Amino acid sequence: MKPVVRPEPTRFESRCEILRREPQAWLVTGAAGFIGSNLCEALLRLDQRVVGLDNLSNGFKHNVEGVRAAVGEARSGRFEFISGDLRSMEECRRAMTGVRYVLHQGALGSVPRSLADPLASRESNVTGFLNVLLAARDLRPERVVYASSSSVYGDSAAMPKVESAAGRALSPYAATKQMDESYADVFARCFAVPTVGLRYFNVFGPRQRPDGPYAAVIPRWIGRMLRGEAVEIYGDGTTRRDFSYVANVVQGNIMAATECRPDAHGSAVNVAYGQATSLNRLYQLLAEGLKRRLPGLRIPQPGYRDFRPGDIRDSLADVSRARAAFGFEPSHDPEAGLDEALDWYVEDFRRAQGEASP
Repeated sequence: MKPVVRPEPTRFESRCEILRREPQAWLVTGAAGFIGSNLCEALLRLDQRVVGLDNLSNGFKHNVEGVRAAVGEARSGRFEFISGDLRSMEECRRAMTGVRYVLHQGALGSVPRSLADPLASRESNVTGFLNVLLAARDLRPERVVYASSSSVYGDSAAMPKVESAAGRALSPYAATKQMDESYADVFARCFAVPTVGLRYFNVFGPRQRPDGPYAAVIPRWIGRMLRGEAVEIYGDGTTRRDFSYVANVVQGNIMAATECRPDAHGSAVNVAYGQATSLNRLYQLLAEGLKRRLPGLRIPQPGYRDFRPGDIRDSLADVSRARAAFGFEPSHDPEAGLDEALDWYVEDFRRAQGEASP
């Protein structure tokens, strides 16, 4: 009998094993949000100690409860949730005290939201981040990893998106993320705060909300399809996005915090899968995936509308800099990510429908 040849562990898998043996203390801001709660769950599954900070203005208490339920009672004992606001320096300092790594996810996302209320986006995204940096300057965590966005590429037509080729901002939200990157660079150079920015590209996965005026495209479309309503596509459907499953983002954060080269401090790098998918193709993937799970589901043809102000027409990430800086290697392409996430989206829809029933 031939011996079983086991594949070599990936760099990320090796890093996870080290963290299990040598648990660390982490702060996750925006811990009750979509990405933040996924980070908390992943870290707790690695037996880390996690402090979560969120004011619940954009996150949800049930996400925190979901994390505790997912990891079990024993690991939940390593999780401290603080209901606090990034705009308070005192609360930022309290949450950061004694932690080694900071994963800053707290922000008001959405281009349309920022167009409707630019001041709120500035206060949360810029003032809140500046408080995090000031607390880090004084309390000296080993690294601050923060969420930036592909929106910083603005009107740049270059494809794929390379970090050195950012364009003019097309929305107040994009402007806040550009300012965050500037502050991070300044604090790295002037105060030796080791920062790394991650430019996310269209992240999707469990705990992403399907409702509200600022819902992301994937959960919003899934909700409409499950209700038998036509989805709305802005433009002719050939617009392309680099859709990235949340597991890729979790990997990027953990690797950037624990393995980033010092010469990358103060920089921002792309974290995505590196594959462009058109909105028409996304519609097809979602419809096919839902019909496999729900054979009797009737999904109308999509409706097409004008482009929205502030939207980027095409987006595709070059992730070579993240690979070089901290060994990032995305694990899920869009189809694999959707296949893994669709069951959660369907179950969440059913739960919400049940709660809404009289």
